[in-house]
Amino acid sequence: MNKHRCGWCEGDALYEAYHDFEWGVPVKDDVTLFEFLVLETFQAGLSWITILRKRENFRKAFDSFDYKKIARYDQPKIDSLLQDAGIVRNKLKVNATVTNAQQFMKIQKEFGSFSAYFWAFVDGKTIKNTFENYKDAPATSTISDALSKDLKKRGFKFVGSTVIYAQMQATGMVNDHEVNCFRYHEV
Repeated sequence: MNKHRCGWCEGDALYEAYHDFEWGVPVKDDVTLFEFLVLETFQAGLSWITILRKRENFRKAFDSFDYKKIARYDQPKIDSLLQDAGIVRNKLKVNATVTNAQQFMKIQKEFGSFSAYFWAFVDGKTIKNTFENYKDAPATSTISDALSKDLKKRGFKFVGSTVIYAQMQATGMVNDHEVNCFRYHEV
């Protein structure tokens, strides 16, 4: 028996696996939240499948998304990343990742964890939407607007409301699985 999936992932094994096992699952650990922040930053202006296909290259290039190491990247390390054909070689996004790692740790210090800060915007609970078709899901929300604004105020880069809403979807702050998708009730 075939399972019904959200229409956006159908037809690509990597996309389907990501959808089936990760997308929309609530993430509360800081390392994974930072990983998605990096990936969503690089996804801005590109398709998610492009980033997903390069995910392991990003993991290698960015020290397994170790934000403490990334926060200390110097210019030679940044220059080497800009030569790495396995990732998206965008100078602004690479520099933003270093800046974001630094700001990420400031939030951890202030709130105890990035997760506590991030999830406070939804009172610690997943918002469960009821879309029949994934195309009906919004690209932003009032919460992603507020979170984006606050992150920018704190010095984060490439954290527009669309990027943040995608992060919210990926990390389970919002459940935008289609209501007839087998994952809708599982997450």
